[in-house]
Amino acid sequence: MRVLIVEDEPYLAEAIRDGLRLEAIAADIAGDGHTALELLGVNTYDIAVLDRDVPGPSGDEIAAHIVASGSGMPILMLTAADRLDDKASGFGLGADDYLTKPFALRELALRLRALDRRRAHNRPPVREIAGLRLDPFRREVYRHGRYVALTRKQFAVLEVLVAAEGGVVSAEEVLERAWDENADPFTNAVRITVSALRKRLGEPWIIATVPGTGYRIDTGPGAGPEGPEGEERG
Repeated sequence: MRVLIVEDEPYLAEAIRDGLRLEAIAADIAGDGHTALELLGVNTYDIAVLDRDVPGPSGDEIAAHIVASGSGMPILMLTAADRLDDKASGFGLGADDYLTKPFALRELALRLRALDRRRAHNRPPVREIAGLRLDPFRREVYRHGRYVALTRKQFAVLEVLVAAEGGVVSAEEVLERAWDENADPFTNAVRITVSALRKRLGEPWIIATVPGTGYRIDTGPGAGPEGPEGEERG
């Protein structure tokens, strides 16, 4: 298990990290909200442990960011505020558990393991198609056993295409499902992202362009006649 500890008291943060290490739980530390958001953007965590009162974006704002991302990552609020109203507001923001300071490291470890067990029951299924293996929970993609590093947007587009199970998905639908509601409907972002995604996945090209219609995962033996810029020729 790998967790993110967002705590601005260095000695406490390091004590938590060292204590969890003895429980075979890996932990990264973020001393402020900005660092926390950066780490969440580049790493995959099983659980976030948030102090509500940290510099920069607060623990509450970080919790809102995690919930909005749709990752399903459990959140444990760790704070000195022990009033019932404080706990109620924390749960209202999306927290799954709440632990007040001071606390025993053993109790924190027990709560983290309980959250991890619950999370395991709610994991979205791993999808496999045409040699691709896409794990939506861990945000990992493999092609014929080879790990493929993707950006968040590339992963989101691939997730939409894989979910169609070889069916055609229009560019409009990809835009609607992989971008936010403010996306420009006339943008060429989908074409550019699909082109970059093809390059990341490598040959033989597995994303086929259906001229005038959209894109699909090519499940045939000779996947994809189109090259990285195939959609421009279709």
